[in-house]
Amino acid sequence: MAGARDIDSLLKGWEFQPGEVSARLVKARNGRDVIQMRVDMGLLQMETDLRPDGVHPNGAETYFDYLVGEAVRTGERFRLTKEQCAEADREFVQYYHRRICWLSLREYRRAARDADHSLAFMDFVREHSPDEEWTLSHEQYRPFVLFHRVQATALATLEENGAASAIKEINVGLDQFRDLFARYDAAEQFSDDELVRRLEQMRESVRKKYEVGQTLEEQLAAAVRDEDYERAASLRDQMRTRPPAVAGGDRPDGLGDGPDDGFARVDHAAPDA
Repeated sequence: MAGARDIDSLLKGWEFQPGEVSARLVKARNGRDVIQMRVDMGLLQMETDLRPDGVHPNGAETYFDYLVGEAVRTGERFRLTKEQCAEADREFVQYYHRRICWLSLREYRRAARDADHSLAFMDFVREHSPDEEWTLSHEQYRPFVLFHRVQATALATLEENGAASAIKEINVGLDQFRDLFARYDAAEQFSDDELVRRLEQMRESVRKKYEVGQTLEEQLAAAVRDEDYERAASLRDQMRTRPPAVAGGDRPDGLGDGPDDGFARVDHAAPDA
């Protein structure tokens, strides 16, 4: 009698929850770690390194790597074909699924790594896009991926180096958002953007929970803005002589208890990112 080919045993006791990311890290039969993500009527299984489906497109580690090689061989005239665009989209979707799983599992450095892959791939396809419409269909998701990248990096830094360093990472991310809005002549929309506001809420949540005042970088920015150059010089001296952050800082447990505090909430409304 043939062995069972259904996945009933895998789904037993693991109900699908609409609107939530449910993921787990399990051991495969050969001992390697794999991620499983519960979806409606089934699950997705992903590798933890390189491409989530474990495929090596045309012998490359990822399809992004393959396309970079093609661009190098072809030169400046390289443009993505229709088939290459479709394959690029497949890789974007795969990395998106794994990224939100890493966030759900609180594997923040791994989430940031996958976001970096997607952002770099977005840069590549923007440069080699076949047309403006296809470019914009992907660029609309850049803020969403960047948000995940900043969120993940800040949470990892909070665990490793403490609250002040996490606030610094959030501020760096907000500057990246500001530059992004300026690139698309939308600087006036920066302050009202939902993702920007959520990063600001995240920063203030860290500040309140861990009783952190303004960082030296924030004080310096304020001094420069107020043209208080003597204070700015003093702050720069303090920044040069301050001791390095100590690893093993505050773990962000409890910061995701509220639905809108920007910590544990995982967005999954942009499957093309």
